[in-house]
Amino acid sequence: MFVASKLATSTSLNMSRLRCILQGFDLKAVIFLFLILPAAIIGIYVHGQKISYFFRPLWQSPPKPFTPITHYYHENVSMSTLCKLHGWGIREYPRRVYDAVLFSNEVDMLTIRWKELYPYITQFVLLESNSTFTGLLKPLNFKKIRDKFNFVAPRLTYGEIGGRFRKGENPFIEEAYQRLALDQLLRYAGIEDDDLLIMSDVDEIPSRHTIDLLRWCDEIPPILHLQLKNYLYSYEFQYDDLSWRASVHRYQMGKTRYAHYRQTDYLLSDSGWHCSFCFRYISDFIFKMKAYSHTDRVRFSHFLSPKRIQDIICKGANLYDMLPEEYTFKDIIGKMGPIPHSYSAVHLPSFLLENAENYKYLLPGNCVREFE
Repeated sequence: MFVASKLATSTSLNMSRLRCILQGFDLKAVIFLFLILPAAIIGIYVHGQKISYFFRPLWQSPPKPFTPITHYYHENVSMSTLCKLHGWGIREYPRRVYDAVLFSNEVDMLTIRWKELYPYITQFVLLESNSTFTGLLKPLNFKKIRDKFNFVAPRLTYGEIGGRFRKGENPFIEEAYQRLALDQLLRYAGIEDDDLLIMSDVDEIPSRHTIDLLRWCDEIPPILHLQLKNYLYSYEFQYDDLSWRASVHRYQMGKTRYAHYRQTDYLLSDSGWHCSFCFRYISDFIFKMKAYSHTDRVRFSHFLSPKRIQDIICKGANLYDMLPEEYTFKDIIGKMGPIPHSYSAVHLPSFLLENAENYKYLLPGNCVREFE
């Protein structure tokens, strides 16, 4: 009896203490602490990049606008007239032109590029490394399929460079190292003062008439950025016409440096095509996502799922589940969501259309990719 009474008294005391503890707590604070706060932390972890990109206009101003140069062209208009329309003179003979690229695994894009530019290029210069920008070991892909490019063999300067393989290093350091090596390869290829040098990635393809114009016209600016139509996955998804990193330089020994950033305010309008992530095989998408300088965008392992990648390609959505990289809320909101499908295949590289059956995955209505 005494034991039962003691137990009842103890239980009563415990309940009393519990009531006192609960009275000391604000129910709203408990909900915030155990429900809302953890959910917010998980949300920031999963969508933090989106939040950061959406509020970008608050902490970063738009870059200085380019000075656009109107681009005149028609196949039936003489070169002297075209140069005059641009405010330039006409030369007695065309400049020599060097096209220099770093190569990773963009075999089809390289083929289309070189076929497009072939009539007007003095020397094709290609450098490849056994390292990705992120320090991953990779094969020398061009070396293995070099016979595929016999049509440029007499005009090709090819170079290899060993990677530095620095773990944890910023990928842009390895990228700059390889571009510096491309400078040296250009000098080995015989480039001279006032030759034209095309600086662009493999998938940033100037139109042939743009290069023909610049090699024939006198008094062109020493450096010109090229405005390219911006495509994603294929020529079915035109994102915008604001690709600008490709450039053409009148080479100056000791001064010109191969780079992939803004080097002038002048931008020649409608000068070609930039087709990013335009690969035939799903495996190439996965390789690039892990290999290029923005590998930090692969935030979750499921981003590399082949099925997910295929679904995203056909939707025209973002591989990294990111918001548009814009500087105003209007532009961010305007570009949110998948890219609209385009059914135009007008004014694309001629070699692509002449060989449409082999490159159909790059044309509208053919989004399904191959699995190796």
